[in-house]
Amino acid sequence: MAIKERRTKILLALYLLSDVEFSLINFDEKTQKIFDLSLNQKTRGTLSGMLREGLIEKSKIGSDPPGGSDPYRLTEKGFSELCLEFPFFRFLKEKWDGKWRIISYEIPEKKREIRDRLRREMQGWGLGPWHRSFWLTPHPILPTLKALTSQKEEERYIQAFEADHTFGDREFLIEKVWGKSNLDKSYRELFKKWHEILSSGDEKVEKLKKVIGEYINLLRQDPGLPKELIGESWIGFEGWNIFKEIKSILLS
Repeated sequence: MAIKERRTKILLALYLLSDVEFSLINFDEKTQKIFDLSLNQKTRGTLSGMLREGLIEKSKIGSDPPGGSDPYRLTEKGFSELCLEFPFFRFLKEKWDGKWRIISYEIPEKKREIRDRLRREMQGWGLGPWHRSFWLTPHPILPTLKALTSQKEEERYIQAFEADHTFGDREFLIEKVWGKSNLDKSYRELFKKWHEILSSGDEKVEKLKKVIGEYINLLRQDPGLPKELIGESWIGFEGWNIFKEIKSILLS
């Protein structure tokens, strides 16, 4: 799996294996193998920290089963953190409020390290370049931006707005800002890769691991636009439904 950060792996496992209902997931041997996790001391420490932060909840029923742990589920807070890295998930569960967020920053070249750090932090927020130094997203990320930059040097270089779209061709805007047609091609390539994986002679768990690995690579590129903007028939939503079918078959 392309993700090395243990915390992100845990959030992804709890969401991808449970869907939007946040059902309980056990980190059994199968789940550990799919997500390259091991219930060692570091992982248990990460789980304990995430419990304290309220990102996950632990089932209070029974005691630790052999070779595993009590089931965990994602919380709304944990889901919000996950959506900052994988914005595609947000509008599968939440309804868009119809607001656009516009962020502008012009950080001098001599402050390049600050600019690069800010870009890394905002990488998964569904932002697309509208004009030079102007970025657009439908995601409600302004509270996160304020918390991230408050009383830091980069705060002085940032302006942020919320707005309604009152005039203009939305289709043209979405293509210009997020490259919808290229993303469509990427999904079609993903479906071909999934077909090759499913046609292989690998065991079910190994197939699902590879399916999820390929999916995650694409989800990092998907800005997670709501159906009100991109349409209910958007290929990304089709991909999500196909993934759920694959998951159901391979986990059976």
